[in-house]
Amino acid sequence: MEYTAQLQAYREQVERGIDALLPPADTRPTRLHQAMRYSLQAGGKRLRPVLVLAAAEAFGPAPAAALPVAVALECLHTYSLVHDDLPSLDNDDLRRGRPTAHRQFDEATALLAGDALLTYAFQLLPRHYAASPALCTALAATLAEAAGSEHLIGGQMEDLLAEKKADATAAELDFIHLNKTAAMIEAALVAGGQCGGATAAQLTLLRTAGRHLGLAFQIIDDILDATADTATLGKTAGKDARAGKTTYLQLHGREAAGRHATAATDDALAALAGLPGGAPFLQRLTAEMLGRKS
Repeated sequence: MEYTAQLQAYREQVERGIDALLPPADTRPTRLHQAMRYSLQAGGKRLRPVLVLAAAEAFGPAPAAALPVAVALECLHTYSLVHDDLPSLDNDDLRRGRPTAHRQFDEATALLAGDALLTYAFQLLPRHYAASPALCTALAATLAEAAGSEHLIGGQMEDLLAEKKADATAAELDFIHLNKTAAMIEAALVAGGQCGGATAAQLTLLRTAGRHLGLAFQIIDDILDATADTATLGKTAGKDARAGKTTYLQLHGREAAGRHATAATDDALAALAGLPGGAPFLQRLTAEMLGRKS
């Protein structure tokens, strides 16, 4: 299938999976479940769940088996966005082109909806992989490691600590990006590989590709925050500079940041080339991320 059509097919599969696997909006308490669905069904690139499906399919026709963990990963990602937007963290009013959860509902509801999405990600795994206990355990470990205090949450903490820090180093910035962003992208590729039956060596290639793709993705985010407009981004532009955040753009400058993103993309592509058939869809998706506008 041609790349654009395949990407759209994956995204449509993700949207159907989210709708089918999330509790209905009229589940009691309805306000909570409405907020969960509001946040999760706001659209977006769906990069992480698409990576799960595409990585699974790189090893054979297994995307259906990968769908529940793809949705689980998107639950984790969305919970982190809901919490990141709260007044106590980034205090943002816009996400994916519409009001953030705490603006649409209220701060307490948004906090609980984020908690519920985090928890629901791990509810999905035994519900759908109980018949394959080894796979269920492996997927739970992959997601929990990526989302925990040493990666996603730890990266968020370091990001807060780096605000208005005049002497932040390149190593400190890499820690933030590799954990706050890249760890979840790495987990997406690994979870897909686990669903597809990848070997240990192939999982190592997926980890390497995800790490570099995630770094490149966040560097481009840093650049776009300073160069794109709010309407294009679907979130408030220019917030990094106003918050005094340490970013690739602030630390290295525009030109050098672009070179870092290109180098990280090249490293990701090199790792993907070692997968069966060279994983052409994943290679194209990785290359496309370098030139994205939002």
